[in-house]
Parts: sequence; C-alpha cells; structure tokens
Amino acid sequence: MYQYDQYDQKLVDERVEQYRDQTKRFLAGDISEEEFLPLRLQNGLYVQRLAPMLRIAVPYGLMSSNQVRKIAHISRKFDKGYVHFTTRQNIQLNWPLLEEVPDILAELATVEMHAIQTSGNCIRNTTTDQFAGVANDEIEDPRPWCEIIRQWSTIHPEFAFLPRKFKIAVCGSEEDRAAFLLHDIGIQLVKNDQGETGFHIYAGGGLGRTPVIASSIREFLPKEHLLTYLDAILRVYNRYGNRDNKYKARIKILVRAWTPAVFAERVEAEWLHIKDGPATLNGHEIERVKGFFSLPDYQTVDIAAVDTEVQALAAEHKGFSRWLDRNVTEQKQTGYACVTLSLKPAGVAPGDVTDKQLDIIADLADRFSFGEIRTTHNQNIVLADVIKTKLFELWQQAKAAGLATPNIGTINDMICCPGGDYCSLANAKSIPVAEAIQRKFDDLDYVYDLGDLELNISGCMNACGHHHVGHIGILGVDKKGEEWYQVQLGGSANKNAALGKVLGPSLSRDDVVDSIEKLLDVYVENRLEQESFLTTYQRIGLEKFKERVYAPVS
Repeated sequence: MYQYDQYDQKLVDERVEQYRDQTKRFLAGDISEEEFLPLRLQNGLYVQRLAPMLRIAVPYGLMSSNQVRKIAHISRKFDKGYVHFTTRQNIQLNWPLLEEVPDILAELATVEMHAIQTSGNCIRNTTTDQFAGVANDEIEDPRPWCEIIRQWSTIHPEFAFLPRKFKIAVCGSEEDRAAFLLHDIGIQLVKNDQGETGFHIYAGGGLGRTPVIASSIREFLPKEHLLTYLDAILRVYNRYGNRDNKYKARIKILVRAWTPAVFAERVEAEWLHIKDGPATLNGHEIERVKGFFSLPDYQTVDIAAVDTEVQALAAEHKGFSRWLDRNVTEQKQTGYACVTLSLKPAGVAPGDVTDKQLDIIADLADRFSFGEIRTTHNQNIVLADVIKTKLFELWQQAKAAGLATPNIGTINDMICCPGGDYCSLANAKSIPVAEAIQRKFDDLDYVYDLGDLELNISGCMNACGHHHVGHIGILGVDKKGEEWYQVQLGGSANKNAALGKVLGPSLSRDDVVDSIEKLLDVYVENRLEQESFLTTYQRIGLEKFKERVYAPVS
C-alpha cells in the first residue's frame, strides 16, 4: 500500500495545526458559524442530529493493521467505542467533541491518515473494487490509479470549492464492484484493439434527489492523459455547474441539460489546451506509484491437497461450509482467497464495528492477510491474500469475534445509512428497519434459497443507503411529521446499472417487513430454476409484486 513521503506527512501535519487554530478561534467567537462551516467540512466534520460526526478518509478502501489499531484507540479515547463504515469505504465517528477533533486529526496523522476532503464541495475519496489486485476478472489493478488521483485531487487549489461535492470511482475488472456508473466520474480500465490498456471515461452519474446513471464521454483515453482529462472535466463543471441551487448543482444535472454528446465536446475542447501540459503522466511516475502495490511473497500451494482438506472440514462443520460459500472468494493467485468479514449480524447497525473488534480485525490481518485490511462499498471488511490452509483457523477466530456471519450477498447483507438515529437530514430511521428485516429473515436455509439479493435502505432522498440501485430499495419519507417508507424494485449497481421503480404508496414502519415478505413470496412463486430475484423481476414486471403488497385484506 502507499506510504507517505516527507511531503505527504508535512502537508497532513500542517493541515492539523491549521485546523486546530481555526477551531480555537471559532470556540473563542473570533470566527462565525458561517465562516467555520466550510473549514470544518473540508476537514471531515459535520454537525449531526445529536453530536458532531467526523468522517475519516480511507483512500480506495485500503488500510494497514497499524492504522486500524489507531482507529480503535481513537474510538475508545474520543468516542463511544465503535465506528461506522460507509459506502464510500470511509470511517465515521458519531460522537466526537468539536473541541477534541484537532486532537483526533493529530492522532490520525501519526499513522498516515486524515479527514481532508471527506465532506464539502470538493473531490471526495476515490473508491474502487474491494478485490483490487487479486480479482480473477481484473484487467489491471486500479489502486495505483486511485492513488494518482488522490495525490492530484488533495487540496487542489482550483477544485476546492466546486458547485457541489464530487465523487470518482475506478473499476479495473470486467464486473463492476465499485458502482462506477453511479459517480460524477466513472473510470473503467479497458484494452483497445492494439491491446493497450487505457480508460473508458463516464460522467454525470449519481443518486440523491435526481438519480442518474453516468454517460460515456470517451471510450478510450491513453494512460498518460488521465489527469489532464480529469482536469478538463472538472474545469468545465466548475465553470458551468449551477451554483444558485444546490439541488441542481451536481455534474449530472449539467450533463443531462447539455446532453452527454455536448458535454463531451466541451470537455474535449478544454482538454486540447492542457492535454500535453505539466499534469501529463510519464512512465516513470506511473511505475513509481505502481511500486507501492506490489504483490506479497506468496507460498507455493498444493492446491488439490488443500482443497480436499478444506472440503473435508466443510463437510464436518456446517457453519464453516456456509461461510465458505458466502464469505470466501477465489482470487487469481493460486492457493489464496479473499475473506469478507461481515459487519451485518442481526441486531447490529449495518456497517458498525466496535473498538475491540477493530483490534481483532488488525490481529487477523497480521496473521492471515499480510497486515492489510480493505473496506467495501457494501459496508463490510475484506482480508485478501489468505492462504487456503488457514481458512478454517480464520473462520474460527472471526466467528468468536462476531465477524463471521455467513450472509454476504444475501438479503441480510444490506446497505444502510445511519438514518434518523443520527443524521439531521433524515426523514426516517433506517437502522430499526434493517434490524427488523434481519430478525424476520433469520432462517439461513430460507435466506440461501432466495439467493443473491441486494436490499438497500436510505433515511432520506440524499440516498446515502443507495436505495435507488437495490434489487429492493427502501426510502424513508416524512408524511405530516410521521415516518413512512417507500419501496422500489429492480435497481442494480453493477455493469448493467439500473434505477429501481417505485412500487406504490409509502408504507408505515409496521408494514414494511411484512411487505418485504410478500415481495419475496411473489419471487419464489414465479422464479424459474436458478433465477435470481432481479432476473425474475425483470421478466415478470412490477405489477405482480404491487398487487400482492397492496391487495385488500379479506
């Protein structure tokens, strides 16, 4: 993983002291709330419903065990002993004291971490696939390109105050596990007819009040021009984005208003002025950054013998068998696998993990995963590069820590925002609905029979829970001061990205779980052999589901 040099460390250290002085002056009354707002936002600090919330950057979802131990320490010392993992692969503290945030940032700086640009109208954390570097379907490891983007975008003077927040995702595989089509800029690594690797560039994606799937604006961009082309896109957006209405300020509104073709023309015209300028990447710089993402020293594995041993243990231990099926993914390096540690046990807010569990995760990473931890778009943790001979031992230790729930990819592996329990923007609570669904569908045999099923919950139209792209999406809405929930069906965040359709009138919290059960009944009754929920929905349409949920009670 990337290691700070003297310039990185100096930048982060100086930023801490700058923000410490800003906080001191704000608390003394020398800076107004209005003046302090953009300063705290660009250092990751929000003011939520009950307390401040600090969002910590996890570039492209990659951390060391040392960094995770520091997060555990910070959560104990400055918070309530737990943290929340977000869909942008970051970490949130929900209860820090405003006056102690500079001390938290100083602690983070000692392990090459920060909260810079995790909020505000700037370029946010660049995200990617949790299996980057080891995925079987990978064209090229996207993490070096994420790091190049991180270095270019951090405290970029031209893009510090954009019309609205800006998000970039990079996908290096055939399958999209980074949801890149739902970002302001989506970057997909591709090969051209000559076998050269470059980028397919998309722009104008995003969820929120106006969900839009990104449009292709350049089918092949040579590697050396990545930063100059991003510069061109951001310059066009910065110049023409709507600054008068924050609900119309995202780049997706501009792309849609102009049409993707016209937007692409404007970008190309801007790019002509800068394409061979100082930001052009040379081979030496690309290889320098790639050098930080070298593969570990893998052992030679007798794969036939190991697979026989693992299957024998699976036959003896049903829980281990289920975990292998749901939480373990083959990687392209022979004899090794990726293990997803589920942060979705019943009764726990999805994405939450305690300080003690963080310490255990760090220990597991040192023991089984070369000291590296990955956070995921789906609010879980991945340990890559686990030698298969150690899978059973890892399962036992993860199970003892409450991190081995075998539910990855199931209805209970839901994406869920903090909702009205924490967020001042939320119209309704998300966490109690998630918990009720988990408890309702606690029969694993039934859950596994349903197969892969993505259920996403958002507490408001800002869509932090990505409800628009869940196979089943749930949106909290306010009706005359009461919490209600709108259900959507048919969304997808993969390479065939689709936005869900509203099922019908919103439902009370008491009716949501029963309605989900009715939707699943329709699926089971109508599915063909080996057909997923999403495929069945696409085949039979919305009406059968709608009729079942809203049928009058006899």
